[in-house]
Amino acid sequence: MSWLLVLPLLIPLTTGILCLVLPGRTAQRVLGLAGALGLLAAGLALLAQVQRLGIQAVQIGNWPAPFGITFVADHLSALMVLVTGVVAVAVALFALAENDQAREGLGYYALGHLLLFGVNGAFLTGDLFNLYVWFEVLLLASFVLMILGGSKAQLAGGVKYFAVSLLSSILFLVAVGLLYGATGALNMADLALRVEKVHPGLLTALSMLFLVAFGLKAAVFPFFFWLPASYPAPPAMISALFAGLLTKVGVYALIRVFTLLFTHDTGFTHSLILWIAGFTLLLGVLMALAQGELRRLLSFQLVSHIGYMLMGLGILTPLALAGSVFYALNHMIVIAALFLLAGLLQRLQGTTVLVRMGGLYGPYPWLAILFLLPAFSLAGLPPFSGFWAKYTLVAAGLQAGQYGIVAVALLVGLLTLLSMGLVFAEVFWKKAPGEVRAAPGGLGGLALPVGLLAVLTLGIGLWAEPLLSLSQAAARELLEPSGYIQAVLGVSR
Repeated sequence: MSWLLVLPLLIPLTTGILCLVLPGRTAQRVLGLAGALGLLAAGLALLAQVQRLGIQAVQIGNWPAPFGITFVADHLSALMVLVTGVVAVAVALFALAENDQAREGLGYYALGHLLLFGVNGAFLTGDLFNLYVWFEVLLLASFVLMILGGSKAQLAGGVKYFAVSLLSSILFLVAVGLLYGATGALNMADLALRVEKVHPGLLTALSMLFLVAFGLKAAVFPFFFWLPASYPAPPAMISALFAGLLTKVGVYALIRVFTLLFTHDTGFTHSLILWIAGFTLLLGVLMALAQGELRRLLSFQLVSHIGYMLMGLGILTPLALAGSVFYALNHMIVIAALFLLAGLLQRLQGTTVLVRMGGLYGPYPWLAILFLLPAFSLAGLPPFSGFWAKYTLVAAGLQAGQYGIVAVALLVGLLTLLSMGLVFAEVFWKKAPGEVRAAPGGLGGLALPVGLLAVLTLGIGLWAEPLLSLSQAAARELLEPSGYIQAVLGVSR
């Protein structure tokens, strides 16, 4: 049994349980950070093992697949787990400085690590029913985190979030049941062999059920309405965790099933995904431009940029899929940095309503730089990591002759730059509506994790080759699933 495959599950689970058992606030804070660092180390080790030995699979309890519980790590899974660790460390550092005693007393650290437990389980499971179970684990943890503190805005956002997540889970469970009825299998590698015998019409209908179920979780068009109503409600450290991780679980699930299971009629299914990607890109950024509150604006930007990740899946070439993987990894870092920065700005000015902010460039020029680094990456400017992600997708689109989605992607990049420029002008450049005062408690601890994520996105942009190579390896494995099936079942497709 490869312990490296289960460590990303055991570490957050153990940390979460210890945070529940240990009553001391200081002990919980230390454990919270130590657990996040441990998860990051486990992600690095897992990726190194996949890179060295190929796709890894483990059968829990020594029950052979497809009868037992299977965990699988290919390049896509390992990369997602690794970047989950990066986001977890940044959020843990921010939480230390945020010093939110009320939420810490209500179990913030235990719930946060239970959320990481569910997210990593979803990335590593090799079974569709267990994917449903992991979704429920992270839904439970994320819902309680969202309403932790019990403000009116949190409860309103939490109810919308729970209702949509519940609908998504019901659709997912129905889809899993129907697929099991048609194939007699739930293990994804086993399903990949059996779906070829299912009637194409039935398989297409099932694929649409999965598209809706995972599309709701990923907040794609037309199902994104719930996200901007929910994500701005909780404190910044929780919003950053959600923005960095939760929608990516939905995107991951879409990429997994629409490369492994539903490839029988790509002319319909993947063309539909490409249309969804285009509408998600365009409507998200237009709605972002209309917002006057920073975290709602970032929420719509989050929605818009999910479209880039689906764009590569819709085009379905090796380069396009590599672009999707690269974009998802980059976006996890960038959007978490921007949400954390919004929390820092709220500490400084007491609001995130743009018209009530301003005048920060003079007293805090370094803060402007911290904003511009992830903002430029989000817009796709060189030499930031977002540029290489967009460049890869645009090149793949041109190669495939998909000029329409390429035009939309380029236009959305410009509109994203405009949106970030307007934020900069409002927050940093214009005259402050009132006196700019020093933030209570200082900003150093809050700025550290934002700075680390900002430097990371710049570093990835300057040395993009390693991550691009890993993304290409992930794309090759997705498009040639025989290695995945061989690793799980020991048979070739």
